[in-house]
Amino acid sequence: MQTSAKVGLDALLTPDRSVLLLIDHQPFQFANLHSHEPTMVINNVVGLAKTAKAFGVPTILTTVTQDRGGHIIKGIQDVYPDQAPINRTTLNSWEDQRVVDAVKATGRKQLLIAGLWTEICLTYPVIHSLAEGYDVFFVTDASGGVSREAHDMAVLRMVQAGAVPVTWIGVLSEWQRDWAREATFPAVAEITVAHSGGSGVAFQWEMQLLNAK
Repeated sequence: MQTSAKVGLDALLTPDRSVLLLIDHQPFQFANLHSHEPTMVINNVVGLAKTAKAFGVPTILTTVTQDRGGHIIKGIQDVYPDQAPINRTTLNSWEDQRVVDAVKATGRKQLLIAGLWTEICLTYPVIHSLAEGYDVFFVTDASGGVSREAHDMAVLRMVQAGAVPVTWIGVLSEWQRDWAREATFPAVAEITVAHSGGSGVAFQWEMQLLNAK
């Protein structure tokens, strides 16, 4: 099935066309995460979840063998306290019909995915969903693999299949797009301060200067 062009204005992410799928951010997966510093991935995926909520982007949570692998991390669950993750047995979440149905029910075609590990539970649904006509974006810094090589080779594989790599800050900026969109600016500012490191520090400093005038 043909997906849309990867260039031009229509290729940019918009909140009203996006749906987010977060896969297996669980203790067992974090225990063998070596492509990134685990605390950085936690920071990034929680920032991404908060961003999706701020922009009204439907978000689907999923875990694998939760009884053995652990519950989804508290930072994500706190963003969606009333939403139970879909608990699967399949390594490829796109082979679980509940996940597919949840995505389809949104009616949106820009599918953003982040997950652990990159080479397995992220790559498989990315490649699978591409064949069903979705414009698939995978969030590289809210995901991670068992080694840097495993992560990098998975990224190459997904890009070759036609998916688009993005970062969580890139997603936030693309959804905001224009600082004249004041409705979402307070949430963007709060997320930036909490999760964007040096940019958050600089923003706080700027606000202090403005408040001092």
